Formats: sequence, C-alpha cells, structure tokens
Amino acid sequence: MSSSDDKVKTRILVVDDSITTRTLEKNILEQENFDVTVAINGEDAWKVLEEKGPFEIMVSDVEMPYMNGLELVKKVKSSSYANMPCILCTSLASDYDRDKGIASGANAYITKGTFDQKNLLDTISQLLGTIA
Repeated sequence: MSSSDDKVKTRILVVDDSITTRTLEKNILEQENFDVTVAINGEDAWKVLEEKGPFEIMVSDVEMPYMNGLELVKKVKSSSYANMPCILCTSLASDYDRDKGIASGANAYITKGTFDQKNLLDTISQLLGTIA
C-alpha cells in the first residue's frame, strides 16, 4: 500500500456554468485522486464554501451568471478563505482579461484555448507546493 492511499485527498472546488467544462475538469482531477466538489456559478460556489469548506484550492471560470469568477475570487480573498489558492480557467485570453483576473486576487490564470490537463495539474501542484 502506497503512502498516497493513506493520506487525506486534497479537496478542490470547481466552479463553471458549463456542464461540459465542469465534468471534464472534475474527471481530470478525480483521475489524479483529488476530492472534487462542483458549483454552477459564483453564488453557488460561495454557498458550497460556507457549507462544505474549506477547500485546499478553487478552479473557477470567469464568465458565469449571478456572480462571475472575478467577483467570486475577490469575495474569497477578502474572507476567512483568503489563503485558498484560486485558479481562473477561462476563454478570456487577452492580456487585459488576464490582468483583471490577477488583480482580482487569482493566483493563476489559465485560458481554455490553450487548456491541457497537464497545465492545470502542474498549476495546482505549484500552488499546493507538491510535486506532480
């Protein structure tokens, strides 16, 4: 039995209004033995954080109804969850959008156009201080 079987799984909150993207990210992360909880928008994510938190890391889309990813990250970073790393994973690829994402408090900004699972997993490992 390896030591990874003994340790508690890292809890990740995935936030995206697209069921396709949510499911894809959830499946990728669960294959890597993460404990994944999903939310359908920023408002839903905040409720999940309050009810099931804390999480070790959050991966969120930007463009969502009710509360977008930038608003969600700002809210997280000004709360008791401020130390939780936040990754924005979005189709918004301009430097302006990236700057807005980082200014909101996001620890990393990944564009879906260049999305590959290794990039997501490497970013999560970096932010959690683990080796992929």
